[in-house]
Amino acid sequence: MHEISHTLRTEMGFVLSTAIVRLAVAAILGGVIGLERELRHKPAGLRTNMFICFGSAMFTILSDQLAQGFGGDHTRVAAQIIPGIGFIGAGSILHARGSVTGLTTAATLFVAAGVGMAAGGGLYVTAVFATGVILIALAVLGQLERRLSLKSRRFTYEVTGKNTEEVLNELSEILDTEELPLEDMNAASMNGSARVAFSVKCVREKEAALTSHLHKSSVFSTVKLISSTESE
Repeated sequence: MHEISHTLRTEMGFVLSTAIVRLAVAAILGGVIGLERELRHKPAGLRTNMFICFGSAMFTILSDQLAQGFGGDHTRVAAQIIPGIGFIGAGSILHARGSVTGLTTAATLFVAAGVGMAAGGGLYVTAVFATGVILIALAVLGQLERRLSLKSRRFTYEVTGKNTEEVLNELSEILDTEELPLEDMNAASMNGSARVAFSVKCVREKEAALTSHLHKSSVFSTVKLISSTESE
């Protein structure tokens, strides 16, 4: 009995220590991915990616240990991680006026779950390598996209003029010339002056051409760029 008890304690200690190491690795790698997202002020940041990665690792470990203790398929619980993460990712994707945002966030959550599953399965090299690839794709390739002007941004302008109809007609002609779709618009008239705020989604070169065209127009009294936000 003493030998059996000692053996059980040894095996339990090994299992627990292994599980703790796997969970710790998952939490660290998920935190690294989340930190990059946090620094870029994305919706799914440090805690979200860490929890996704940690939770995926935990369910992977539980899937194996529950099957060992009670029988059954060792991957049964772990297999449900994928549709679960898909549900969370779908919630991070927003559709508004023909524009889609949050795709990169959803994809990051999906691959973070994969990193967690790899760490939970003891595949540390795979998990670390995947984390490195994810960081390169998010940081380095993101910078490359911006330098080559491949990444579109949402630009919001405000123009003023004497007549609302005249301002809208001129704006419509300019956008048609630049082949830019209007994403959002808000027009108001006050004290004999028309104010129109509108948004377009385009790359930097297109934005520079649009700004130049707006300033050259004699219809607009003032032209102002209100905001510029990066789309995913």
